[in-house]
Amino acid sequence: MPNKPPTEGRVQAAVLRDICGNPFRTVLFSSLWRTETAVALAAQMYEARDFGAMPILADALQDAGCDSADVLDHCRGPGPHVRGCWVVDRVLGRE
Repeated sequence: MPNKPPTEGRVQAAVLRDICGNPFRTVLFSSLWRTETAVALAAQMYEARDFGAMPILADALQDAGCDSADVLDHCRGPGPHVRGCWVVDRVLGRE
């Protein structure tokens, strides 16, 4: 069966998950993960509205000691990623 294009509702749900994360699972975010590299990457993506570096942000967070599958999988996932992405906002201290 061929893949159907996503419906508007599915696209909106995906964007909402990018902004809010999973409302049924609390993700603890350590301030130790806010390294200079991670913050610079997040700030650049936020300002440019270009989230192509999300997998690189995952690597920077992992290098900083992040072992949260929720955080790392979100960064490495297909997205969509938008301004207001919960991981980018947490890296930038916008909780």
